[in-house]
Amino acid sequence: MGRGFLLALEGVDGSGKSTQARLLAAALLEQGREVVLTQEPTSGPAGQKLRGYLQGTERHLTPREELDLFLADRREHVERIIKPALAAGRMVITDRYYYSSVAYQGALGLDPAWILAANEAFAPRPDLVFLFVLPVFQALARVPGPRQVSETPSYLESVAAIYDTLKGPHIQRLDAALPPQTLHALLLARTLKALGEFRAGGQGS
Repeated sequence: MGRGFLLALEGVDGSGKSTQARLLAAALLEQGREVVLTQEPTSGPAGQKLRGYLQGTERHLTPREELDLFLADRREHVERIIKPALAAGRMVITDRYYYSSVAYQGALGLDPAWILAANEAFAPRPDLVFLFVLPVFQALARVPGPRQVSETPSYLESVAAIYDTLKGPHIQRLDAALPPQTLHALLLARTLKALGEFRAGGQGS
């Protein structure tokens, strides 16, 4: 059995990645593929603390304290879900991964390159990353209810600017303004192409 495939969906709040992650997982499951759909923050202790904090209206943690919470949650995520699923040859789709820390905590003043290195010291690098690109004003218009601490326009503009700097052969950008079904079809087609190349390279089962 070969190693599984790790796919991460990234983008600013309101870009539609959570919906597309569910649609993609459902489509792949219908094809008979073994898929694990997961997300960050997780439902673990650090993840629950993060969710409560992010749903508040004020930031009372320092950028480093925020990052440390995300790192703790991600370590548990990697050990409990991601690594076992990959070892079993499954496909893992994660709604947010460490590129979110690079962008969101980087936008608070921490060094994005340092954040990336700190994460890649323990977290498997994704085989494929879809970065959902959408103007911040459009993304926020999709977010219902009161805004979280991570959803102020000026802050998300800084987050988007850092996402724009991310590069690599495994990172693909998608126009998140496309109609949902059009975006889903494009996402599925690109995922299947990448999976085919992955297997052809002898990395998958």
